[in-house]
Amino acid sequence: MYMDEYKRWMEADLEDKALKEELISIEGKEDEIKERFAIALKFGTAGLRGILGAGTNRMNIYVVRQATQGLANWVKAQGGTQLVAISYDSRINSDVFAKNAACVLAANGIKVRIYDALMPVPALSFATRYYKANAGIMVTASHNPSKYNGYKAYGPDGCQMTDEAANAVYAEIQKTDVLNGAKMMSFEEGQKAGLIEYVEDACKEALYEAIEACSVRPGLCKTAGLKLVYSPLNGSGLVPVTRILKDIGVEDVTIVPEQMYPDGNFPTCPYPNPEIFEALKLGLELAEKSGADLMLATDPDADRVGIAMKCPDGTYELVTGNEMGVLLLDYICAGRMENGTMPEHPVAVKSIVSTPLADAVAAHYGVELRNVLTGFKWIGDQIAKLEAVGETERFIFGFEESYGYLAGPYVRDKDAVVGSMLICEMAAYYRSKGSSIKERLKEIYAEYGRYLNQVDSFEFPGLSGMEKMDAIMEGLRKNPPKEFAGYAVVKATDYKNTEETGLPSANILIYTLKGGATVIVRPSGTEPKIKAYFTTLGKDLAEAKAQKDKLAEALKPMMA
Repeated sequence: MYMDEYKRWMEADLEDKALKEELISIEGKEDEIKERFAIALKFGTAGLRGILGAGTNRMNIYVVRQATQGLANWVKAQGGTQLVAISYDSRINSDVFAKNAACVLAANGIKVRIYDALMPVPALSFATRYYKANAGIMVTASHNPSKYNGYKAYGPDGCQMTDEAANAVYAEIQKTDVLNGAKMMSFEEGQKAGLIEYVEDACKEALYEAIEACSVRPGLCKTAGLKLVYSPLNGSGLVPVTRILKDIGVEDVTIVPEQMYPDGNFPTCPYPNPEIFEALKLGLELAEKSGADLMLATDPDADRVGIAMKCPDGTYELVTGNEMGVLLLDYICAGRMENGTMPEHPVAVKSIVSTPLADAVAAHYGVELRNVLTGFKWIGDQIAKLEAVGETERFIFGFEESYGYLAGPYVRDKDAVVGSMLICEMAAYYRSKGSSIKERLKEIYAEYGRYLNQVDSFEFPGLSGMEKMDAIMEGLRKNPPKEFAGYAVVKATDYKNTEETGLPSANILIYTLKGGATVIVRPSGTEPKIKAYFTTLGKDLAEAKAQKDKLAEALKPMMA
């Protein structure tokens, strides 16, 4: 079957000559052909994500066109504005894929608003809502290595697509021939017909205004003298982040020169993920030389932000996504209560795999903390529920442990631009008080206990990887562990059991252990890996870390 599809691609008159060259280079290599053609990239709630190259299991213009034709069929059945918003990041072919998507939509009579230059995820979510679009498309593979690209699809609310919508689009994709099933017109034709237009400056400015409206202490940064090193990691964050920082008064900003400009090869790090030390290494070196208060980095589609904070001894320490989520929640709550801007019955939201320390902090300030499934769309869904009853002002903050933060209802996905603004404002505030982010984190741990949250990943590459992951999760359900490293399992929660959880079905298992520690196991939605989330609580870091290490060792054989 896959050999037939390979031959069909070989015989086709492909526009992209690089794809033709790749197909010729694998002639006679059955494993290589099978890897590219045995399956097709599956369209889900996160859209598409895969390695760049030729074939149905790769990201290329034909797979993008096929997906967009499926999306177009779905849009045409929705009524509404018959409009789709599009943005893209710095990855290889992101601009090409974005324009190809625009051309397919235009050929289907659907209007397009596309950014005239790369812009991040929050800008796409905002434009989707601003233009009351039927859908949005963000061309990105987020923080994956440079050989990947992807295609995130958004619903009219600016959230990533629901399961129902994604399934409907996928059904339409499957009806569309990958090589010639998509309608096409040229980008220029689409423009002349008035079907393809660029996003207006008014939309861009409205986004910046909405972000700046989330400031807790407006004007503070103008006098605090904060010294910052920033890296967009060769992605889309440079323009929006520097614009916002300038607007709020952070003037002393040094950009990491090697990571300043868009470059889909990401030449300075193995993959552009602000969670890993390698991605922040150049920024940290620059921070040490300049004595910066803070080093900050955003990922290629600028929906996530990671930081390193300066410690009293002059060294720099990476802050985890959980720690920053708690710090921002604490800062927003305290600041808004102090300023009298806290709404009645405030609501914060986090994912179930994020730290329970946030629950304790929220309770301290009288904030309702809602725990939702992993994936920021579920945080967006909570904002939508508030919006439905005219209470969006109650939403003050949402976060997930993977460095995603949002502090306002203006978009429905994580936003590294507002995250960067609030982190800088928070750092400036503590600096003005003769303190620091590091000191405040120590105070929080002293007050609530020394929580430790760490994630281990187990990779399962290749075609057999998904089968292996499915088998492991099935094995854990059939033979649930009774203990980890001598800590008895007092409660096992299977999130496929919707009656028990009250949440939509999800492939997540949570084990609560005697003493309060938890182990969470879930397959990644975007990468071929199973993630294990460990939460431990000790009298100090050493005790919490020792328990985590024991639990991790006990889990390893279950992942084999």
